[in-house]
Amino acid sequence: MSEPQSAPDPRGAAPAPRRLKPAPLLFEPPEATADPEHFFDLESIEDPRELLSRSTELALAFRAAADRATEFQAMAAAQLADPRRFDRLPLAVLAERAGWTEDYARKMVEFGRSLIRNGDTRPDEVG
Repeated sequence: MSEPQSAPDPRGAAPAPRRLKPAPLLFEPPEATADPEHFFDLESIEDPRELLSRSTELALAFRAAADRATEFQAMAAAQLADPRRFDRLPLAVLAERAGWTEDYARKMVEFGRSLIRNGDTRPDEVG
C-alpha cells in the first residue's frame, strides 16, 4: 500500500523540511540502541549472503509495519474528522496535529473511511 501524495503548492513555495523523531524500536534492548552504529545486530554479520538475507527481512518487516501504521493513521483521521462527532476536528487542525498538508489530511480521511467501510479492521478498534 502506498501513501497518498499531496499536491504541489500552487504558490511554488516548498514546505519546510520536517524533522521527525523516529519511534523507539521497542524490541531492541536499550543498551543496543545506545550505540548509534548498532542496528539489529546487522553490523556483526560478516557473511554477505546472510547480511543480505537478514537485512532484506528487516526491510520487508519495516515496510509492512509502516503500511499498517499508515492504515491506523488513516482510520484515526477518519474518526477525528467524522461530522457526527461533537468534537470533530477540522481538516486544518487534523493536518497540523499529524504534520500533514490539508490535502493529504483529506486523502487520509477518505482512505480511513474506506478502510472502516470495508471492515479492514475489527469493530472494537474503530469507534
